[in-house]
Amino acid sequence: MADHPGAGRAPADIPGSPRLTRRIDERLTRLGVTGRFARDCLLAAGVAVATFALLTTFLRFAAPVEGLSVDPARARVLVAVASVQALVLCLRRVRPRLCLGLVVGLQVVVTAVVPSEATVRGLAPLVAAYTVGTLFPVRTALLLAGAATVAEASGVVAVTAGMTPGILVTALGHLTSGALSYLGATFVGSYVATHRRYLELVRVRADEALRAHREKVRAAIGAERARMARELHDVAAHHLSGMVVQAAAVERLIDRDPAAAKAGVAWIRGQGKETLDNLRLVVGVLRGRSVNRGGADTAGHDDDNNAPVPGLVSLDDLVRTARDLGASVEFVRKGPQREVPPIADVALYRMVQECLSNARQHAPGAPVRVELRFLPREVALGVSNEPATRGPEPTARTGGGVGLVGMRERAQLIGARFAAGPTSPGGWSVTVTLPTGRDDAPPGSTATATEGEDPA
Repeated sequence: MADHPGAGRAPADIPGSPRLTRRIDERLTRLGVTGRFARDCLLAAGVAVATFALLTTFLRFAAPVEGLSVDPARARVLVAVASVQALVLCLRRVRPRLCLGLVVGLQVVVTAVVPSEATVRGLAPLVAAYTVGTLFPVRTALLLAGAATVAEASGVVAVTAGMTPGILVTALGHLTSGALSYLGATFVGSYVATHRRYLELVRVRADEALRAHREKVRAAIGAERARMARELHDVAAHHLSGMVVQAAAVERLIDRDPAAAKAGVAWIRGQGKETLDNLRLVVGVLRGRSVNRGGADTAGHDDDNNAPVPGLVSLDDLVRTARDLGASVEFVRKGPQREVPPIADVALYRMVQECLSNARQHAPGAPVRVELRFLPREVALGVSNEPATRGPEPTARTGGGVGLVGMRERAQLIGARFAAGPTSPGGWSVTVTLPTGRDDAPPGSTATATEGEDPA
């Protein structure tokens, strides 16, 4: 029930609080005894009852056995003053200095009432000094305890001067007794308070570590969700936009050219199957395993247990698919091709895929140019399209849709420079530059040594 640095907190909130203390706190809370003053009043009443019972027993039974005679009037005064001294403990946490001063003053009265050959010290001085130790810094608490010791000894000497011989001996005796009581209890209280602060610090650090871990997990989950959102968007947007275009063509051909319409339907079916397979790949990553093109689960092909996904080597197939949809796509490679990091390989492929889907949606019929350049210390990718030749113009090119956000995030993920925006003729351009950090070109070659349109 003693005070602690977190004033106002219940003992059950203290890390490492004894089980008995927690039970008492719970019962007091159920009884409606909450708050420091209310609980200190209850403690003071309990100490007063214990003091009354102990003193009464001592004066009635123990004192006669020891040959100590106490006048009945003095005995009643002694019991009353000691009981009042215990009741003063209700101020021990709301006014600790005042409480200690009153306890010391009443202790002087108790000492004056008791015969010189006896010393009576109740529980109140110990509790008051202990409380001072828990509430104040160690230096301040010890100074208060020392002052209480000196004040009590001085008061006793002043009150009993001329009544007992050997004033010096009496003063030294009370100084020793007071030092053991006040300084000892204060030291115990300071130790308990320090231990509680240490446990509180441990709890706070544990909470901070737990919060940091949760934030790390939350950030990792968010990053993974963002990655999967990009994958799902890229796969679905690319294939479904092509299927929509082809379905519109089939709708126009179904009466005029049934054979062409049938071929278009077969192409849509193939694209649907490819879309399903790609979505299975994404789901395989989510489930921590790879899914092959046949739909069966297989072991992952990399250290991260991710499903195999297409890269720059698959750009020919991507361009060919776009051309099958009727788009005019020019694919140009420059420089000797070399490998790039796997994550960059996938990211660059997905960006081209997203650019072709955007061109198909926002600039139908417009020629598209895909240029992949392998420079000495970087790999540059550029996708641009001319203004749309049919259909409405895009209404919100600079609005930063999901596709543009996804491409920018992919570029940031691989450490590439990203730029996207309208061109002066009214088209759209996306450029991505990936630093490689070293010259991978063969000796004597340049970035523009080979140039030509992809035969796809």
